Amino acid sequence: MSKGNIYIISGPSGSGKDTILKEVLKVKKDVFFSISHITRAMRTGEVEGEKYHFISREEFEQQLANNMFLEYNEYSGNYYGTPKAPIEQHLAAGDDVLIECDVNGAEALRKLLPGALSVFIMPPSFEVLKKRLVGRGTETAEQVEKRMKEALNEIRRADEYDYIVVNDDLSLAVEDFITVLKSNKLLLKNQKYLIDEVLKNA
Repeated sequence: MSKGNIYIISGPSGSGKDTILKEVLKVKKDVFFSISHITRAMRTGEVEGEKYHFISREEFEQQLANNMFLEYNEYSGNYYGTPKAPIEQHLAAGDDVLIECDVNGAEALRKLLPGALSVFIMPPSFEVLKKRLVGRGTETAEQVEKRMKEALNEIRRADEYDYIVVNDDLSLAVEDFITVLKSNKLLLKNQKYLIDEVLKNA
């Protein structure tokens, strides 16, 4: 059986990456979304175990001491970490693993996981991105401008990724993302076991 592959996913706020990943996970049962462990308080609208596991700083440091994280960082006084065990288990079972992170986290993960593939979720235009952020109605004009500046810096680094999926039409973006997963499965390095199986009884 072929092992699964790791995909590192990034995209600016407003690109729709969370929505795309939710739709992909609905239809692809052989894909696992890596849930990070974090020590900050849960925010309004967040659900335990959906995108994050909320744990205490003491729990995190104990897990860190036991080498249970693939990677971790500390931001604004809180720890964020990617647990190793579930990723290893799903890869061994042949499942693909999706790890969502920002461009800096993606850079660090590419060094740790040279065999991983990376996907950048791109808005169709800067104007559409701003319209989406404003349309949320959850942030002030200043906060939106800050998000736009951050998005610009992230988009400038999109050429660091293996694939770019443009989210103009959600259904097409989901289809494109699934195409990336399927096409990678067909690469020789991921299918070589089939050659061995066929030749084994020749």
